[in-house]
Amino acid sequence: MADAFDGMHICLVGPVPPPAGGMANQTRQLKQLLEQDGATVTLVAVNAPYKPAFVGSIPVVRAGFRLIDYFWQLRRAMKDADVVHLMANSGWSWHLFAAPAIRVAAGLNKPILVNYRGGHAETFFEASWPKVAKSLNKAQGILVPSPYLHEVFARWDKKAEVVPNVLDETTFYPAEKVESDTPLHLIVTRNLEAIYDVGCVIDCFAQVLTHHADATLSIAGSGPEKESLERQCEKLGVRDKVRFLGRLDINDMAELYRSADVMLNASTVDNSPNSLIEAMACGVPIVSTNVGGIPKLVTHEQDALLVPPKRPDLLAEQVVRLINEPELRQSLIAQGRNTIAKFTWAKVGKALQGHYQSAISQGQEAV
Repeated sequence: MADAFDGMHICLVGPVPPPAGGMANQTRQLKQLLEQDGATVTLVAVNAPYKPAFVGSIPVVRAGFRLIDYFWQLRRAMKDADVVHLMANSGWSWHLFAAPAIRVAAGLNKPILVNYRGGHAETFFEASWPKVAKSLNKAQGILVPSPYLHEVFARWDKKAEVVPNVLDETTFYPAEKVESDTPLHLIVTRNLEAIYDVGCVIDCFAQVLTHHADATLSIAGSGPEKESLERQCEKLGVRDKVRFLGRLDINDMAELYRSADVMLNASTVDNSPNSLIEAMACGVPIVSTNVGGIPKLVTHEQDALLVPPKRPDLLAEQVVRLINEPELRQSLIAQGRNTIAKFTWAKVGKALQGHYQSAISQGQEAV
């Protein structure tokens, strides 16, 4: 892909770390990879620091200051761009950041691709579709990271193209095989929010302990559920076996994956979670719920083990099964490594290049 984007000027709009969430990491990585291959990338961060900094402590007022600066940054960044790549989400994020970016691009006659990533797409569209559609009609294309979201858009008679998330292959890779008798190590790498149901993982872990008393659980993420999850651990008597690691940077996260025996995911709403892709890249078997786009990302008993949501007993059953069936474990790991091939930059970058060129051509025809 060297120099594949040489001479192309891209305005990239989206969140960036910190905090290091899935979309923020994708935005950061996409900028690096595009620039590596010759593009000039101007980034407009939707979560940029408040200017001046003191307004960040003033509710309502801070939103106004951020939006004023955001509009100014959009106009300045788009002015010289060949194409705009917008990382979009559901809810207020759409109304406050995505829709205004589309409007500014249209006003400047700049082609824009909407890279939609909202896990709550179905419920959001049901509530807000007329406004969303009005904005989308101004875009030259819609990109989504999963077949699941492709189907959601199709139900609203909108064509979307699937361009998967990009895997950072230099960071997420398997550990060297070392025979070890270390205790069973389970991990969960989702934010501590209700939709990720980390409490279900903790209930699962308590049941796993009845089979593997020396097992440990590491929880990497932050969020409003932390205190209640800590109380849950105390109530179940597992607090000394559960580590709350907080939000990790990308390198520490990769090391956590490589230290794990099983990755657990209990989300109740999801799209195409990077955490599952990263776990497969690091050679970690996955036990997950089968909600949203997850069954489109992985297949039960092929590259992951899937169960219905809100069933800690079934999660625990599959964890124990993985430990008792080493051949199944190795099969999941091997197939998972095959699954992640579609997320390499060689494939994703080629797809993006084609969509950028198409958007630019449409923009030129419209002028």
